[in-house]
Amino acid sequence: MTTVTSPTPILDQTPVPVAADITGLIGNTPLIDLTAYATARGGRARVLGKVEAFHPLFSGKDRIAAALIRQGEESGALKPGSLIVDVTGGNTGVALAGIAAARGYRTKFYQGDTTSPTKRRILEALGSEIIPTDNSIFLDPEGLEKLVETIKAENPDSYFTDQLGNPVNRATHYETTGPEIWRDTHGEVDVLVGGVGTGGTVSSAGRFLKDRRADVKVVVAEPGETSLPTEEKLNPDAEIDGVHKVAGLEDEQLPPNYDLTIADEIVPVEAADAWATARAVFRGTGLFVGASAAASAGASLTVAAELAARPEYEGATIVAVLPDAGKRYLSAGAFDDPDA
Repeated sequence: MTTVTSPTPILDQTPVPVAADITGLIGNTPLIDLTAYATARGGRARVLGKVEAFHPLFSGKDRIAAALIRQGEESGALKPGSLIVDVTGGNTGVALAGIAAARGYRTKFYQGDTTSPTKRRILEALGSEIIPTDNSIFLDPEGLEKLVETIKAENPDSYFTDQLGNPVNRATHYETTGPEIWRDTHGEVDVLVGGVGTGGTVSSAGRFLKDRRADVKVVVAEPGETSLPTEEKLNPDAEIDGVHKVAGLEDEQLPPNYDLTIADEIVPVEAADAWATARAVFRGTGLFVGASAAASAGASLTVAAELAARPEYEGATIVAVLPDAGKRYLSAGAFDDPDA
């Protein structure tokens, strides 16, 4: 009989507290070493992934959803049976819906019509009402503002969490995500790579790291031109959904939670490349990362590998934020074999 031993016997480890509800399972997600993936592509740096899919609802949006609901409870805006509403591409909605279910609230979400079918099914399973929104509204610089006005008018007695503009979003990442990365790298982080969904993660985790060490670089992965909806093609063949383009946009077109001063570099990534990266990481490491989530793991890892191959980053430690798991993108075709 084979005996399996762990580095530290379980009975000698510090007990894990029993969580009162799923919010007690949020935070302290692990880092994973993905240097081998980058090295195989010419990398000269250490590449780590921050695995946010280890949250109870499988994405980094669990962090802000818990904080937004807590804000509503503490302010008295949320009472038993209250309706929570927001604009969401899926992950924030799933997180809000799951926590709301545990706390006795109802949820209703407005989302673009290209959102992953899997995400929609999860939301419906959690009892959420979904209001599909035509992608064309997001081509209008004032489209999001108009949509928010519509949401408030249609739901006058609801609690609008405002994930894109609520400062609780940024505060949460400054207080949790950034410190976790600093702690777990022992302060030896040189570059943070992430995308802009609401802008909260890369802005505030990045700001925390820069406050600790001014020479830390923050690099934003943004969708390439063919991965964005246009007037001619509202639904691209492959899209990094929920992720904002940053370069060249007017301030009012960007999420209020995005810090315009945070990025040292902005790198475009086409969805097909992000999907290919997610497939390669899954097959090479067994890590099932998202291919087109808010701040896309596939896009962030594509950029991290590109940076690792540059001579100026030789020996550096690059941390890529991996916002969610790949299981939510199976229905979108992100993990289909393109050569099959």
